[in-house]
Amino acid sequence: MSPSDVWSSIWDDVTGTQEPLDDRGVVLTAVVAAVLVAVPAVWGSSRHLVTIAHEGAHGLAALLTGRTLEGIRLHSDTSGLTVSRGRPRGPGMAATAFAGYVGPALLGLGAAYLLGRQHALAVLWLAIVLLALLLLQIRNFFGLYAVAVAGLVVFAVTWWGSGQLQSAAAYVGTWFLLLAAPRPVVELQQQRRGGRARTSDADLLARLTRVPGIVWVVSFLAVTLGCLFVGGRWLFTAT
Repeated sequence: MSPSDVWSSIWDDVTGTQEPLDDRGVVLTAVVAAVLVAVPAVWGSSRHLVTIAHEGAHGLAALLTGRTLEGIRLHSDTSGLTVSRGRPRGPGMAATAFAGYVGPALLGLGAAYLLGRQHALAVLWLAIVLLALLLLQIRNFFGLYAVAVAGLVVFAVTWWGSGQLQSAAAYVGTWFLLLAAPRPVVELQQQRRGGRARTSDADLLARLTRVPGIVWVVSFLAVTLGCLFVGGRWLFTAT
């Protein structure tokens, strides 16, 4: 297959439509995603995907607000760090700080929108593109490993998987982002109550805006739950 044929095939995948899952399929994929979020033994690994989306959202917000993105680090304990250069205060810094916790939910909402219009393969190819772009900004070995593995898995499903597997993977990934996004927000507040998160995004926003950190935590939770509600409805209306 020539390069032009490959690009033509990918473009057909992105712009074409695929048969949506039936109600049973939507529920089953939601259950699989819920297990990845709710079971502690599994969450310890699957949480890395949330961190990837979290730090990627910080990086994207930094670029969109005119800041200079200097690099992203992902750590084996599921924490991460995004470093950008620019004004230490102001709307750009505030938007960059706010984007992290809501990023996975907004990404899931966008994926649910595409699935609601029967574009399962567009969701998978978009994930590959975003992971590839993120890979260019990673500045540590574990981060390179985590993003590369995630990208290769999605690519393998997209390129070699059956249509049924591709749709199921797109739905599981979307449900996972929507269901997982609120959990780190709850964990954040638990850490703040124990005095273990003084450098968190919420506390950084509090210092930048003089609005209490708890208000920002509630805002994170409102956005993530709102995305879950709207995105969940879109996933069911695709059937």
